[in-house]
Amino acid sequence: MARYIIIISGPAGVGKTTICNRLVKEFGSHLYRLITTTSRPARKNEVDGVDYIFLSPKDFLDKVSNDEFAEHEMIHGNYYGSLKKSLFDSSSDKNLLINIDVNGAQSIQKIVSNSAAKGFQTLSIFVRPKSIEDLKDRLLHRGTDEEDEINRRMQTAKQEIAQANLFDFIIDSTNKDLDYCLVKNFFVKFTGLQ
Repeated sequence: MARYIIIISGPAGVGKTTICNRLVKEFGSHLYRLITTTSRPARKNEVDGVDYIFLSPKDFLDKVSNDEFAEHEMIHGNYYGSLKKSLFDSSSDKNLLINIDVNGAQSIQKIVSNSAAKGFQTLSIFVRPKSIEDLKDRLLHRGTDEEDEINRRMQTAKQEIAQANLFDFIIDSTNKDLDYCLVKNFFVKFTGLQ
């Protein structure tokens, strides 16, 4: 039976992490979340190895030089990536969940379609905000980023939204519960789990 790589993408602040956390909570016996790697400093309440694998920029680039990443990107002045050893963990028979940016999502889909990930299929879902203004309000209320960073994220969000049609499904974000239910329905339909 094929294992799925469930890709959740969308602009920063749209609610991807909340959706992913709820999926893992409900389907943890059939699903594990890929912990991606970043060179950015941890935010308040973020835990190394749980939210991200936090590396210094030098350590991140050393891993890039050693070809340890399946994909990596520079986003808002920081590196983000998916380690090969985490992505293609052969010791697990669970489906894999990835919360990833648009470019990273496209890279993962290419890897899988080129058969580098034997036994995996992808299900990609883009979570689109109600509006750019709504997204900016979410980022402001989150209180984790300075205004300059929020403005950078808004520019990136516009570029990401323009690429939403590259995903299998687009969810127009309305509220946390409905967004989660829609993603959950796609997950159940494709994996056959209940």
